[in-house]
Amino acid sequence: MTPLERALRDRIQAEGPISVEAFMEACNTYYYATRDPLGASGDFTTAPEVSQMFGEIAGACLADAWKRSGAPADAIYAELGPGRGTLASDALRVLRSAGFGGEVHLVESSPVLGLKQKETVPDAAIHETIDELPPRPLLLVANEFLDALPVRQFVGASERRVIAAAGGLAFDRDGEIVENSPAREQAVATVGRCVVEHGGVALLIDYGHSRSAAGDTLQAVRRHGFSPVLDSPGEQDLTAHVDFEAVGRAAAEAGASISAVVAQGEWLIRLGIEARAQALSRANPQREQEIESALHRLTSADQMGHLFKVIAIHSPDWPVPAGFA
Repeated sequence: MTPLERALRDRIQAEGPISVEAFMEACNTYYYATRDPLGASGDFTTAPEVSQMFGEIAGACLADAWKRSGAPADAIYAELGPGRGTLASDALRVLRSAGFGGEVHLVESSPVLGLKQKETVPDAAIHETIDELPPRPLLLVANEFLDALPVRQFVGASERRVIAAAGGLAFDRDGEIVENSPAREQAVATVGRCVVEHGGVALLIDYGHSRSAAGDTLQAVRRHGFSPVLDSPGEQDLTAHVDFEAVGRAAAEAGASISAVVAQGEWLIRLGIEARAQALSRANPQREQEIESALHRLTSADQMGHLFKVIAIHSPDWPVPAGFA
């Protein structure tokens, strides 16, 4: 029994069954506070860790939007859930080459990952919540951030809960599941209000579906494979597919403009990742196979290209970013 499972069982005994939302929040808070989950030795690998090309394309998209909006000098680069800081480092290399000289602000609640980010992006200011970002025009990226925010699950009109059972934990009911995520919608609304009030653009990249639909998408990943959701609480990553229709609605209700939802592979190709891969291969012929493999993983429909989606939230006064039209 993990330390967190013991604490959850005590909580259930004292308070009664807990919601799926409370279970997921407790698990991920503990999980991210106690480890670096990324890479071959961790539990999963994100797109920025696959190749520098991913962060460079995101940086180019933001640089183009910034320039077409008049290159405001007070704009800042911001990232939600920045992992080891890899995406920020790659995106900023492109942004700096385009003339962007603004501050860097990272939103990270994990002390372990915060230390990694300070090593990778030494000049970054690190905040625990989105609300702490300064009131400036935003050039923001959130890659695989929304999927880790807790979801609620319902079977009919009843909220699904987690109970203590012989030998472990169990769900109190099964059936057709409907999910929503108040935490996710609140985060998106906060970003939406920021770009409305101060200008800017946010790229939200995650795996999920373009349209709202019923279904149980809660999943656990451990050592690069799927695991039963209720096993080993706090020792595996819990995520749920992002409902991009709900994301867009939350941003629009905050007054922001939203782009179409685009598959990650299509978005990267529109922005020139294939040409970037060719240039990298010419400069590093010994890495040609590695670069081609990374391109395939990021863009192909049977890899990350279709399941992962991208949506842009932007100020009504800023143009739609490149890659979405």
